[in-house]
Amino acid sequence: MEFCLAEWLKGYRAAVEAEFGARVWFMGIQGSYGRGEAGPDSDIDVVLILDKLTPDDLRAYRAVLDTLSAREQICGFIAGRAELMAWERSDSFQLCYDAVPIMGTLDELKALITADDVARAVRIGACNVYHGCAHNMLHGRSADVLRGLLKSAVFTLQAIAFARTGTYERRHAALGEHLTGDDLTLWRACARVKADLDVAHGEFEALSAQLLSWAQLHIAINK
Repeated sequence: MEFCLAEWLKGYRAAVEAEFGARVWFMGIQGSYGRGEAGPDSDIDVVLILDKLTPDDLRAYRAVLDTLSAREQICGFIAGRAELMAWERSDSFQLCYDAVPIMGTLDELKALITADDVARAVRIGACNVYHGCAHNMLHGRSADVLRGLLKSAVFTLQAIAFARTGTYERRHAALGEHLTGDDLTLWRACARVKADLDVAHGEFEALSAQLLSWAQLHIAINK
């Protein structure tokens, strides 16, 4: 049977509300399903924020998830409200803008995000890509790792586009409309690798060099 996200989310919401009731502060879907870009093997990336979170709550939530279909594809983010509101905002920035609400809103948290937080998200993202790319060029030389680094770079490109335009583009396929220069060139490379996994094997050196240079640029800009 073909997977229907709307039906699945209906069952998910009913099961979660039956367990936690009024304690649910926010519920949403993010990732490829939230963007409308999911494939048959994509994770179902759900977000659940409770009034507070305890180990017993995690055990109860796991039991709820175990009753749902596509259990092996379910992942996501869960937290208590207090922890989320105090979260590192360069990290929670992406959650605020990427998560599509099912119940509740993240507007209270979104109002706390500043331009400095977004710049920090870019800097941290570029640093992580730089380190991973250099390590992979030296040691692992893995096309799979390179694909993962390019995917990570797309999330940093989202933050770059937001910092420049004030528009957060959830859809990776449309992100290029908000980019210019080296950022647009890298986005195109990421899109090619996503469309054809063999590209990362055949162009390992060139793509790795391009990715490393791009990360260097944004580390320097955001120092």
